Amino acid sequence: MDKLSVMNAYCRIVERGSFARAADDLGVSAALLSRELKLLEESLGCELLTRTTRSMSLTDAGRLYYEEAQNILDAVNRSEDRIREAVGAVRGHLRVNASSSFGQMVIAPFLPRFLEQYPDLRFTLSLDDRVVDMVEGGFDVSIRIRVAMPDSALVARRIGTARQRIFASPAYLARAGTPEVPDDIQHHRIVGFLLADHLTGWNLSGPGGEQTIPLDPEVKVGNSLVLRDLLIAGHGIGTLPDFVSDAAEARGDLVRVLPEWELPAPEIFAVTASRLGMDARVTAFIDHLCTALQRHS
Repeated sequence: MDKLSVMNAYCRIVERGSFARAADDLGVSAALLSRELKLLEESLGCELLTRTTRSMSLTDAGRLYYEEAQNILDAVNRSEDRIREAVGAVRGHLRVNASSSFGQMVIAPFLPRFLEQYPDLRFTLSLDDRVVDMVEGGFDVSIRIRVAMPDSALVARRIGTARQRIFASPAYLARAGTPEVPDDIQHHRIVGFLLADHLTGWNLSGPGGEQTIPLDPEVKVGNSLVLRDLLIAGHGIGTLPDFVSDAAEARGDLVRVLPEWELPAPEIFAVTASRLGMDARVTAFIDHLCTALQRHS
């Protein structure tokens, strides 16, 4: 027996003075309400209503139960109203997880403005290049960059696309030569991203269709910003997402290698544990993030 549902039904019977009218209000049958009231009375061990064919009246126990039930239902409604109000407000504690490079290059620049706009918000940003269990970690939203998201109980919203391209420094290319075709890559020193799906091979798309280049990187690092700095310092050729490479390319610190060829473009996903996780805090953060990504596109 659902006690809150039965309480609500009992109060409606009392207020309407009729099983039939209460049943119409609740969208159920009068016979169902009668059975529920009988079960309630049996569980309480007393009679709540005295009924005849023409009238219905409250017993003393029935009057007391009605008053207490009303207090309980009012308290439940007030609690639900407060929760709905809180969900609609950008306050509380927002916990976000992202990769180190994405956090530093995309999130960090807009974070001061975001926090100024929502002064009642507590905020935690955890940067980790490995995929974390966001439920176990207690995160409200996790930013993941993948060619495709695997099926899971998590809810993933695609918020952007990252272009993945090949780079080297002008000094390295002047010293080692510039690759003219994809096969030339195998004759160069490669700096690989340790956690990438393409660590041991680049699946390139370009003018000649698709081509896979097997690799054995001489240097492997687990952070895209470190990889970028090694490329700028002339330690070889490697791939970078656009949000990491754009500024260095604009300064001339890095140049595109095989500019007509690219790796598969990974999607940027905002992941929550459930659709209910998309409350005002998460929505506000993702809106700011989407604006920041538009500047990189």
